[in-house]
Amino acid sequence: MTAPTTYGLSSEARNLHWLLTNLVEEVPGIQSVAVVSSDGLLLLSSDPGHTEEARQSRDTKRTGPRGSAADLATIVSGIGSLTVGAAKLLEFGGVKHTMVAMEEGSLFVMSISDGSLLGVHGSAESDMSVVAYHMALFVGRAGHVLTPELRSELRKSLEAESTGSDR
Repeated sequence: MTAPTTYGLSSEARNLHWLLTNLVEEVPGIQSVAVVSSDGLLLLSSDPGHTEEARQSRDTKRTGPRGSAADLATIVSGIGSLTVGAAKLLEFGGVKHTMVAMEEGSLFVMSISDGSLLGVHGSAESDMSVVAYHMALFVGRAGHVLTPELRSELRKSLEAESTGSDR
């Protein structure tokens, strides 16, 4: 993953970027990661185009979305909403995490304390328990700092990055 520009960001925002980079680089099989706010907006993401594993998976016979940050954020938000609705309907309490195992990969969605979600797209070779463990570590370290102010700063940072403007 190429480190996003963190110049001008608060120390909390830089720490979240560092935690995300560390998650992607340290856990085998992770192809992309997205942190999505409770209202479905992308806050942080990895760039799957910069990991060797993701590059190799794109060269295979796949069709359809490649897991861009916007696609992953949309999927994570939708799954989060669906599972929260199911939990309310079934009266089983809050959703902690959701795992979807597919033939050629996995999708993990984990709740963060403020209603935000952490979504991870993993390769078929990824160990689901290892990914889930490291996601829980990320949530434990990041959950308490995702204040409304920090969420706003992260959104503005992503907008500035996508338009190519300075903060």
